[in-house]
Amino acid sequence: MTAVATAVVLDEIVAANAPWSGIVRAGETLDIIDLDGNQAVDCVLYSVADHTVRYSAQATVAAQRNIFIGAGSVLRTDDGTPMMTVVADEVGNHDTIAGACSKESNTLRYGHHTQHQHACVENFLVAAAKWGLGKRDIVSNINWYMNVPVEADGTLGIVDGLSAPGKVVSLRAEMDTLVLVSNCPQINNPCNGFDPTPVRMVISR
Repeated sequence: MTAVATAVVLDEIVAANAPWSGIVRAGETLDIIDLDGNQAVDCVLYSVADHTVRYSAQATVAAQRNIFIGAGSVLRTDDGTPMMTVVADEVGNHDTIAGACSKESNTLRYGHHTQHQHACVENFLVAAAKWGLGKRDIVSNINWYMNVPVEADGTLGIVDGLSAPGKVVSLRAEMDTLVLVSNCPQINNPCNGFDPTPVRMVISR
């Protein structure tokens, strides 16, 4: 069998705590690479053609009958239209129900002394502004590499991640997709090993 040649469209390092955004065209693949391991990468998706068409955690969970994201998961819009498909996954468990940290949620969970800390919602707003989007446009997100088990009593845990240095999750775009990322700056729980680190984003076709 002849190997299919690929061309790298974009290859960027996202610094610890930083936002990122990019367009992945239909048929292209986005690799999210956890360079140092145990780094949560918050992510929201929008149709390039119509930003009101967005990723829906509810539709995705309902369609696959599983609250966790992994190889074979199809990331869907509200009406069930596929946006991206997880075509490869070296970790096997990613969260789509715990949401993104914010200054408000940090204050509620960890105390008012954390109010000054940068958070994922602020990163999303920075990334969104480049595309004419604002706070009302920030919707349910995926937390790549974040380990959020459901406890026996129904509560969510946030525990050490399952990733390791160099692990990759690969997404194939089913439509032209705008991807917004927050390389999570959280230091109050173990989702980043209390030490946020860079990640790498590679788009290829």
